[in-house]
Amino acid sequence: MARETTIPLLPCRSLDDVAPFYQALGFQVTHRQARPNPYLALRREDLNLHFFGMPGFDPATSYGSCLVVVDDLVAIHRAFAAGLRAAYGKVLVSGVPRMTRPRARHNQDGHSGFSIVDPGGNWIRFVARAATPDADDDRGGLARALRNAVVQADSRGRPEQAVRILDGALARPDAADDPGTHVEALVYRAELALLLDRPEDARGWLRRAGAVPLDEELRDRLTDTLRHAADLTTALPPG
Repeated sequence: MARETTIPLLPCRSLDDVAPFYQALGFQVTHRQARPNPYLALRREDLNLHFFGMPGFDPATSYGSCLVVVDDLVAIHRAFAAGLRAAYGKVLVSGVPRMTRPRARHNQDGHSGFSIVDPGGNWIRFVARAATPDADDDRGGLARALRNAVVQADSRGRPEQAVRILDGALARPDAADDPGTHVEALVYRAELALLLDRPEDARGWLRRAGAVPLDEELRDRLTDTLRHAADLTTALPPG
């Protein structure tokens, strides 16, 4: 057989929650019905997602998930981030819905990825088709701890465990030896604080990240990380 197509069918509490969120990400509604059963079909280029409504459904208890393999992970993440900024005034980085940013992780064989947690509590996991250039990166210390922390929070939804891993590594005397990794870890630690509803902690981690001296080459390399730090700052409550 050939030309098979698989389309995820995911639960949600209300189509009115799901539709505008995905439209902000560039999806179009291709079908919608209220009766006999609430049903929504969405499409963005070759990516199709379908949803069914369940009155009384709690997104916090959802096990809905699917994997999306893409050629250009950074490009689609940037497009999603731009759509969120246009629709919501910021990238949603905590709560439900939210979006993580592309990061390498130990449990994907060198393939970077990011996740969207949509209004139905479904995890849409985007993974790069090709392994990232640093797939064979054998650095220990903070870099390894960061990749392990990403597995816990971004893949498994366990931010508390990610905090324990990262805090232990950031407390080591050699944590600041690689300024680029140090900034990445501090910014991610701020994201975890926001995810755990600890905005003042997040503010402190962002201040620490902003205090790390970076030369022009490092700033260029960390463009997406620094942009993400700005998104986190925007997400902080006034104070």
